[in-house]
Amino acid sequence: MTTSVLSTSDRLAVPVNDQDHILGPDSAPVTLVEYGDYQCPYCARAHPVVQRLMRERAAQLRYVYRHFPITDVHPYAEVAAEAAEAAGVRGQFWRIHDWLFTEQDQLTPRTLITGLAGLGLDTDVVADEIRSHVYLAKVRADFIGGIRSDVHGTPTFFVNGIRHTEGYTLRELTAAVDQATS
Repeated sequence: MTTSVLSTSDRLAVPVNDQDHILGPDSAPVTLVEYGDYQCPYCARAHPVVQRLMRERAAQLRYVYRHFPITDVHPYAEVAAEAAEAAGVRGQFWRIHDWLFTEQDQLTPRTLITGLAGLGLDTDVVADEIRSHVYLAKVRADFIGGIRSDVHGTPTFFVNGIRHTEGYTLRELTAAVDQATS
């Protein structure tokens, strides 16, 4: 019998906590953590896959999204993450999260305000918070957690705290979730 030894770079360095954005039951046997970037085209491709996986494995899966804006490639990723956090403190994180991926190719500070207005949020207040970087510490804490977990690109997934090294097609993520529940 052989055993595989996981290195620390294969493990999630920061456990899921009350600062995270979480969908799904706390009692779910599988937790899927994604480090993502709202301007990353690969994250946009993974987004509907994760949504479908959540529908198909609703009782078995808890999903956590963490920010990992790669600002040298995606100039609006960090401000988009700040906008998501602003919406999140108002109970609208998942709605803006979905909108950001839907409108990814048109992200600018102006379109972010349009998206926030579409949620019925007071855009003057939220825009001031974003300009003042009220939520930047949370975004950067997620990013640093990703660095500590040896994240180099997006999307990066962890299944029950272990890096998912396969792709992010529905078949691949479903297999990883099913394997983690068996």
